[in-house]
Amino acid sequence: MMNETRSPTASSAFSFLSKSWKEVRVSADADLQLMKNRANSFKNLASSFDRELENLEIDFVKKLRPKITEFRKAYSWGQTKGGSLRLDLSGFRNAISEEVGNGETAAWVWEDEKEGADDWEVIRVVKSRLKEFERRKGFSVRTVRGGDSLDVWNWRSNDLVEKVKSSLKSICKEPEDSKEVPPLNVPELLACLVRQSEPFLDQLGVRRDVCDKIIESLCSRRKNQLLMPSFLGGESSLIGSDNIIEELDLRIASVVQSTGHCYEGGLWTDHARSEITDKKRHVAIVTTASLPWMTGTAVNPLFRAAYLAKSAKQKVTLLVPWLSKSDQELVYPNNITFTSPEEQESYIRNWLEERIGFKADFKISFYPGKFSKARRSIIPAGDTSQFIPSKDADIAVLEEPEHLNWYHHGKRWTDKFNHVVGIVHTNYLEYIKREKNGALQAFLVKHINNWVTRAYCNKVLRLSAATQDLPKSVVCNVHGVNPKFLMIGEKVAAERELGQQAFSKGAYFLGKMVWAKGYRELIDLLAKHKHELDGFKLDVFGNGEDALEVQSAAQRLNLNLNFLKGRDHADDSLHGYKVFINPSVSDVLCTATAEALAMGKFVVCANHPSNEFFRSFPNCLTYNTSEDFVEKVKEALASEPQPLTPDQMYKLSWEAATQRFLEHSDLEKVLHNDLGNGQMVKANGKAKASISKSVSLPNLRDLCDGSLAFAHFCLTGNEFLRLCTGAIPGTRDYNKQQCRDLNLLPPQVENPIYGW
Repeated sequence: MMNETRSPTASSAFSFLSKSWKEVRVSADADLQLMKNRANSFKNLASSFDRELENLEIDFVKKLRPKITEFRKAYSWGQTKGGSLRLDLSGFRNAISEEVGNGETAAWVWEDEKEGADDWEVIRVVKSRLKEFERRKGFSVRTVRGGDSLDVWNWRSNDLVEKVKSSLKSICKEPEDSKEVPPLNVPELLACLVRQSEPFLDQLGVRRDVCDKIIESLCSRRKNQLLMPSFLGGESSLIGSDNIIEELDLRIASVVQSTGHCYEGGLWTDHARSEITDKKRHVAIVTTASLPWMTGTAVNPLFRAAYLAKSAKQKVTLLVPWLSKSDQELVYPNNITFTSPEEQESYIRNWLEERIGFKADFKISFYPGKFSKARRSIIPAGDTSQFIPSKDADIAVLEEPEHLNWYHHGKRWTDKFNHVVGIVHTNYLEYIKREKNGALQAFLVKHINNWVTRAYCNKVLRLSAATQDLPKSVVCNVHGVNPKFLMIGEKVAAERELGQQAFSKGAYFLGKMVWAKGYRELIDLLAKHKHELDGFKLDVFGNGEDALEVQSAAQRLNLNLNFLKGRDHADDSLHGYKVFINPSVSDVLCTATAEALAMGKFVVCANHPSNEFFRSFPNCLTYNTSEDFVEKVKEALASEPQPLTPDQMYKLSWEAATQRFLEHSDLEKVLHNDLGNGQMVKANGKAKASISKSVSLPNLRDLCDGSLAFAHFCLTGNEFLRLCTGAIPGTRDYNKQQCRDLNLLPPQVENPIYGW
């Protein structure tokens, strides 16, 4: 039974396999036949193409043959007895006739145009070209009639030959203007290394002037070598300039460009910057305080925005901090609070327009902030740069760049903006030194300030030399005074011209009542010279956290100080004072001093870098010692101040301050695109081609700045490290209350975890 069941199954399987194999063979034969057919079709196509090509060649020869026959008939192509071909030049000989003259050479003389009308087209073109050549260059040809050929050519001048020779020489010899740039020597390479290592050396505490001296000494040998041939040749050289560092940069850039190398950017370079979509540039001013807090970082950036927008050449946005209601009660005076950013914006604009006399067309935006009681300042919450739209991210002005970036955890300012300018308002080191363990804290803060300003700014402006020497910085006062104070000064001058008494009161001091604002220096001076200043009375206006301690110290020393509540410096009650006393040495540039000078008063202040700008005014009396202070106070009380001249008034104005700001921050060049590739700039009175060092030369400083920014971003992202350095808890991102006040999405929605 088992064998009977197996045999049908085996036979059916064998039949199935044979049937499948037959189908495979049939299919393979069909495919082979199809391939043969396609090969034959390609072969037929190639054969037809060959036939078409042969027909084309035959047709071309047939068309060309009449032309050859015609040419032979016209110009006597034929065979000589020796069987060689000969060209009969009688046509050319007949076209040339010899002029009859005594010793004169023959000129080109062509037969009548009618006779040559039947000439071949090529001959007619040659004739016309020779006529044009004769007319332009002027030459003659002499013919010798000794056969049917042209024998001798005599040129009237050798201009063509000389030009050919000069061209060959120029090919073989390099022009003088394209001399090879000599390679860098060892001292220049060392100077370049020191130059590029300045960021690291600065972070290690090596001063910038030390690096400059090293570079100057290394470049002096090269400078002398280049000056000698220039002096012998009687030509001036660019290397003779006093700016050694600029010469070194140009030298390195020229060597790199001579090699054809182009630097495309480095590890930290971000080329995705904003592009200008319209004709106007955009300036975003970011500050750390806002009205009604009457502090310098609230008032001065506001005036800067107004006067930058006044020219209507650029769009301006002022970005100020928004505080929750609990923080507003701690910061803003006279219990002023706001329920919405729109309400605070209306207050700011009304205050400004009352003082400048024109409507300022600029935008005001808010970013979330938190008030720090320990630092007595506002700390930004979250990434401040995100509150400037990308389409407006062109130029950024960071008022107090170190303050804004201490705990900045977000996009790098120089990556988002095309140009970033920092303005240093506050001498933080001087304030910190007065605190407990102040020396150690000041040391750390100094290097942190260097760190963040180097990483986030292209240019830094220091209002005076009283601040620390920051990277990429220059010293320039870019602040002016409220126009209202200049009007008060004009009114005082007019009253004095009419013989009226302008000043009926003595001396006063005005400032926030904290020890660092000069109250310690004031009390020490008055206590030391109490007898010399017997009968001297000083009114003090101010509010602040140290008010009780200051008043207690004055009472304990029995000083003749009259403490009054703080008020606006332009208040009518202050117009009658003749002398403003400011002994502070912690200010960077005291706004109250500038305002007192604008009102035509005397100012008695310390001989300090913070007062350098005011020394040129005759009403500014500076002192060096405490004894000198007594003499200056008595001199001011016994005499009358001089009226301000128009130049002095302009120097104090915001128009002049804005112009200084545009010049020293390089914004004047950036806004007008004065320095573009291939354009000419003037240096030392002579025009020279600008060399784009940033494109042609990799810069170690850019690499250093980028690495510092990346390290800062990583450190500020850790909440534990933020708290260890004194940050306010929860300020890495804004909170729910700030989201509601500013109509913002929660941070976890703005920056989802899966988007990192």
